[in-house]
Amino acid sequence: MAISVFDLFSIGIGPSSSHTVGPMRAARMFTEGLRERGRLEDVTRLHAQLFGSLGATGHGHGSDKAVLLGLEGERPESVDTASVPERVAAIRDAKRLRLLGEHEIEFIEDTDLVMHRRKALPLHPNGMTFVAYAGDGSVLAERTYYSIGGGFVLDQTAAEGPAIVADTTPVRYPFRTGAELLGHCAETGLDIAGVMLANELSWRTEAEIRAGLLEIWQVMQDCVTRGCHTPGVLPGGLKVPRRASALYDKLMAGEDATDPLSIMDWVHVFALAVNEENASGGRVVTAPTNGAAGIIPAVLHYYVRFVPGADDDGVVHFLLTAAAIGVVLKETGSISGAEVGCQGEVGSACAMAAAALTAVRGGSPDQVENAAEIGLEHHLGLTCDPVGGLVQIPCIERNAVGSTKALTASRMALRGDGTHVVSLDKAIKTMRETGADMHTKYKETARGGLALNVIEC
Repeated sequence: MAISVFDLFSIGIGPSSSHTVGPMRAARMFTEGLRERGRLEDVTRLHAQLFGSLGATGHGHGSDKAVLLGLEGERPESVDTASVPERVAAIRDAKRLRLLGEHEIEFIEDTDLVMHRRKALPLHPNGMTFVAYAGDGSVLAERTYYSIGGGFVLDQTAAEGPAIVADTTPVRYPFRTGAELLGHCAETGLDIAGVMLANELSWRTEAEIRAGLLEIWQVMQDCVTRGCHTPGVLPGGLKVPRRASALYDKLMAGEDATDPLSIMDWVHVFALAVNEENASGGRVVTAPTNGAAGIIPAVLHYYVRFVPGADDDGVVHFLLTAAAIGVVLKETGSISGAEVGCQGEVGSACAMAAAALTAVRGGSPDQVENAAEIGLEHHLGLTCDPVGGLVQIPCIERNAVGSTKALTASRMALRGDGTHVVSLDKAIKTMRETGADMHTKYKETARGGLALNVIEC
């Protein structure tokens, strides 16, 4: 199974990779399948059902809007985020959909898009089913998809197989575990980024990889800039104020400039800016999920702004290293909050960021792996309990805290020699087992934890 850096870092739309990006991709996949079979023009009615976590918190995560736009042919990486409210309102007012922008049908959302709050499909908590009907009522196509985290979508045809539909592209140094990754480093003399780069060359040239990663970095920077210059209140009804803008203004004005920990405030503002943009449905980079999208950009901004000698080569090195750790997490653990709780989202992003920062600061492969383990270990057991089903409380603050944890993990690893008792693989195994034991109400259903104990405004 081969996973690319561009699978783990993809440009998308907030507020959730599993609840917004995945359903939009799945809805488009379904309508594209109809067109490929020459049946798109025969559709007179389309019925969609969302199950499990998608049904429980889909409204707060924008899953309903994502499905509508996906059926009309939009992609998460290119949809005009500013036009989404108007587009969705027009669909609802007219009660009409244009499948792939080509074929118009009646679509009454109250009956044609069902959100099951208590029903789940067997393979994964984020399941959805689409059915297309002909004019005589016969079924033209029926398909089930699973949004398994990070924007990855699993087609029902792989329901009895692996967690992700396998990419059969051969790579030079295949790995699934941290031990295998370190083994390649020891055998070849390459660092972790070097191993990942060698594998990426199976799909793209080195120039294309570099350009693509710098584009990802630019989108991250643009997201932070928007977040730092957009005051106001987040949508959704909780009346959560945006804090990044005010904090950014204070830092720019030099307030508390003599505070030896003021750098941490910068890390916080970077993370807050991204996740406030995500919560408002803006353009973000899935890294590796939207719910945890602020951590890697925040730590990367820290590297560029505060680490002497930082440059574009370092940015590419950072993202390749983070992606290699992300591959191990995705292959042997989970990055889905609906599957294992927030330990799989914020914990994974923290591990990736800690490893990447350690690498660009000169850490050995063993130190990089140690940093990733520390970052993940200290998020074990973290639940996913979004208040009101919105990616706002506690999600935004968790990204800020997760960013500073990544810095701490990196510093601890760099002060050691890379030897440690708990390996990254053992920490990931523990995360997976903890997620399996975790009650469903703590896994992105908004039925437990803070979601239950905080009164919605």
